[in-house]
Amino acid sequence: MSSDTIPESQSDAFRDVMQAARAQPGRAALAHQSPGRTVSDAERALATALMEVYAAGVTGPGPVAAALAGKGVIAPISGRVDWDVDLIETELRALNDSFDAAYQDDGIGA
Repeated sequence: MSSDTIPESQSDAFRDVMQAARAQPGRAALAHQSPGRTVSDAERALATALMEVYAAGVTGPGPVAAALAGKGVIAPISGRVDWDVDLIETELRALNDSFDAAYQDDGIGA
């Protein structure tokens, strides 16, 4: 697999978004970012669900939370499925902090 190829394990929605981002001037470096650690199945499921929700035109924390709850998506940190605005903020902040820490220790980036 070349460094410009998105892994087949990523969702189609993720690949589509990354392909579109790479086509934008100055954005090709996105293909070379690293999370610095292994992404869990729950994290990957959340990312896929978020991409599907956004692709459907859903925006804003409340509607996104409702869509995630409706899909039964399991929150990667807490394990909850009763998504609300506070849970979105808490989960995404914790995930971001986790990826930031891993990137600092082991990541390579654009």
